[in-house]
This record gives sequence, structure tokens and C-alpha cells, in this order.
Amino acid sequence: QVQLVEAGGGLVQPGGSLRLSCAVSGRSLSSYAMGWYRRAPGKEREFVAVTWSGGSADYADSVKGRFTISRDNARNTVYLQMNSLKPEDTAIYYCNFRGVFEVRPWGQGTQVTVSS
Repeated sequence: QVQLVEAGGGLVQPGGSLRLSCAVSGRSLSSYAMGWYRRAPGKEREFVAVTWSGGSADYADSVKGRFTISRDNARNTVYLQMNSLKPEDTAIYYCNFRGVFEVRPWGQGTQVTVSS
């Protein structure tokens, strides 16, 4: 059974940074694209960033230049470095395999709150 465990969230002031991690068990992520997503209060879950199996990455326009996604295939873990955080980044953050390889149910996510 594939499991995804997100961690690293917390309360941070605007302009601050956090580093999220997503530990994967039950499937090697080395051959798969992995994504980060978020769900803000009262909104639908949205795409944040993806790391492709070849190592390249893409980002939502709202986080481009501030967030960096990375992967450590040896640790079977995906990271999201978030800098210059804004209140509108407040959300529960989730990771998952992309597309048809998506794991269900999703993990519990990790709460990120940006507030002064």
C-alpha cells in the first residue's frame, strides 16, 4: 500500500520561509512525476508544483520564483522550499503522484499558516 506523509508546516510570518517534506512508502518515486498541491479555506485543491522524473520542475504562476520543489530519490522524499511567504499561501499542503498514478486516499497534508 502506497502512503504519503507530509510534514514541515507551521505558523510563519509574512516574508518567512518553510520547507515541507513528503515521505513516500510502498512505491519508489524515482520513475514518477510528483506534485505538491494545496487547499485553502473555502477553496478547491489547487496545483502548486511538480517535479518530473527527469528532474525538471514546473510551478503555478502564484508561486513561481518563491517556491522550489525538489526530490531525493534515495530517500523517496519530495520537498517544497517556500520562501517569501504571503498570507494567501495559507492552506493545507499535500503531495501526490501525478495523473493516473495518483494515490487515493490522499495523505493528511500539512497545515501552513502565514500570519503576523
